[in-house]
Amino acid sequence: MELLAGLPSPRPLNWQDRLISALDAGLRTVFVPTRATRPTPAAGMEPPELAEADRRGAQALMRVNHVGEICAQALYQSQALFSRSDDARRHFEAAGQEELDHLAWTAERIQQLGGHTSHLAPLWWAGAFAWGSLAGIAGDKWSLGFVVETERQVEAHLAGHLERLPQTDTVSRAIVEQMRQEEAAHADEALARGASLLPAPIPALMRTAAKVMTTVAHRI
Repeated sequence: MELLAGLPSPRPLNWQDRLISALDAGLRTVFVPTRATRPTPAAGMEPPELAEADRRGAQALMRVNHVGEICAQALYQSQALFSRSDDARRHFEAAGQEELDHLAWTAERIQQLGGHTSHLAPLWWAGAFAWGSLAGIAGDKWSLGFVVETERQVEAHLAGHLERLPQTDTVSRAIVEQMRQEEAAHADEALARGASLLPAPIPALMRTAAKVMTTVAHRI
């Protein structure tokens, strides 16, 4: 302890440090397989045998969900970067950590189904990082409001996937249901921190952007 006493304290990260950290996290999100910190919700389940059409359908839906998690990483990384308060930054970072598990779970399931993740991952990350940066620059209340709207749309999107996934694909369904619950919790937490609801044109633009992403990611 005496040896450590003479060492200078680590300096707090400045904005440039956090920008480099966010970009590094983005590169790892896109190019490095993610390891989950929690067991998959399907742990212990025996992967079911699926008909070929069901398997391909599940592949496509889980690929879309994986792209959504790449976007979630970019959004939370950029919003944390531009947040004004430590409380908002902690919210973005904690939610982003849960989303990392979602990223790992969906990637693992895609592999089990014999599919591939989207070939356009860098594009999805960059686009979402731009959206999140704009929200962060607008201020914490609007940035938290962006979280609320994003997560409400994602929750509805995942509920739709639960209707489309084969009933026999219990593994994918368990993952998607856990994700749906946690996305809803992120929205509730953002509201509790004083989120401002976004004006009408912005949610409509977000839905349009999401529609383009899901349509393309379903195939590529």
